[in-house]
Amino acid sequence: MLLSISSSPISHRIPHFLSTFNNPTSNFPPKSKTHLPKSHLSTNLSTLSNHSFYGTKNRALLRNKRYPHYRTQALAGFDFGSFESVLEASAVLTAIIVVHETGHFLAASLQGIHVSKFAIGFGPILAKFNSNNVEYSLRAFPLGGFVGFPDNDPDSGIPLDDKNLLKNRPILDRVIVVSAGIVANVIFAYAIIFTQVVSVGLPVQESFPGVLVPDVKSFSAASRDGLLPGDVILAVDGTELSNSGSDSVSKVVDVVKRNPDHNVLLRIQRGKESFEIRITPDKSFDGTGKIGVQLSPNVRFSKVRPKNIPEALSFAGREFFGLSYNVLDSLKQTFLNFSQTASKVAGPVAIIAVGAEVARSNADGLYQFAALLNLNLAVINLLPLPALDGGTLALILLEAVRGGRKLPLEVEQGIMSSGIMLVLFLGLFLIVKDTLNLDFIKEML
Repeated sequence: MLLSISSSPISHRIPHFLSTFNNPTSNFPPKSKTHLPKSHLSTNLSTLSNHSFYGTKNRALLRNKRYPHYRTQALAGFDFGSFESVLEASAVLTAIIVVHETGHFLAASLQGIHVSKFAIGFGPILAKFNSNNVEYSLRAFPLGGFVGFPDNDPDSGIPLDDKNLLKNRPILDRVIVVSAGIVANVIFAYAIIFTQVVSVGLPVQESFPGVLVPDVKSFSAASRDGLLPGDVILAVDGTELSNSGSDSVSKVVDVVKRNPDHNVLLRIQRGKESFEIRITPDKSFDGTGKIGVQLSPNVRFSKVRPKNIPEALSFAGREFFGLSYNVLDSLKQTFLNFSQTASKVAGPVAIIAVGAEVARSNADGLYQFAALLNLNLAVINLLPLPALDGGTLALILLEAVRGGRKLPLEVEQGIMSSGIMLVLFLGLFLIVKDTLNLDFIKEML
């Protein structure tokens, strides 16, 4: 799944963590069949790292900075954490894929259009069953899923001129089927946010000056020179840190990176005490300084619950549009600054790693994680690129402009097949890259 993780928070109440997600691919479709491929393959780590779901630490690991800085200097490496949190994150990801494919499936079935396959994943079949002439399968590679149609399958027993084959239906019917997955994810995102509002409430964020130190690595420069978990850094080398969390974290990171083997003066608040300490950053492999800590904005959260249904709808609507804006803004930034953001694109491994961290820190954060992934998938799928829903919609639009004349079958299949191969290659590349960025893998290398 392609995911773009960077954006600026819109809601004044809730920090947003993800944005821009998915890039559907499909089983490489045989020429005899039609598929609506959907791979959920990539993501841009700028949003994921940029914000924390309430209660989740923004990880400014000053060690092993293999990713470029995000605005909050997050995610230097990925850490799966507990097996339970991995399962929770994987379940969220799978549910979103199922919802997307179910949208396509229902839009076709309710119109009486023939469907032959419903698959989660790609590649070799791990398990399957048949019901009402539809093959339901779970496949080996968790890059997404697809819904298959027997439009040109000579083995289906359906005449090629059957009015209920997808290819023979009017343009509007096909547009409904192709766009239904996107609509399903948008609806699911709103339903998740509404459920969060009425069940656990939404967090209210209050910012304070300084930068919080949630964790200090053993035997690091920070540990050696007296920094403790829970400390708040109020100033660095005489520069006061405001309550603008991401900017303050960036200032601390920048000063540390610029001063390997040189003293850095920190003013610390520990409980009710305030004092100064000097830390000498160690030199990392790339020549920059590192002190071995996690940093996060110094914020506190409380929860607000709606008093009635209209207020719940208002809260959910405001948060939904705020998250949607973040997703769109992150996608825009990805394309406008592609050379800087390309290295932040990540696949299913990174998505699950981030989701596991969210689940481990605060299970309530899974609501926003799931909502943002849904919105990412919906927005990315609208792009007019081969192998995405938007690419299929673009071909249908071209057919409408041509007065109902379709492109030659060979041309259309060539366009879609090339896009599918590209996305599959990208997905496998991202899986390898993200796996190498897992903390336990990096420690083994």
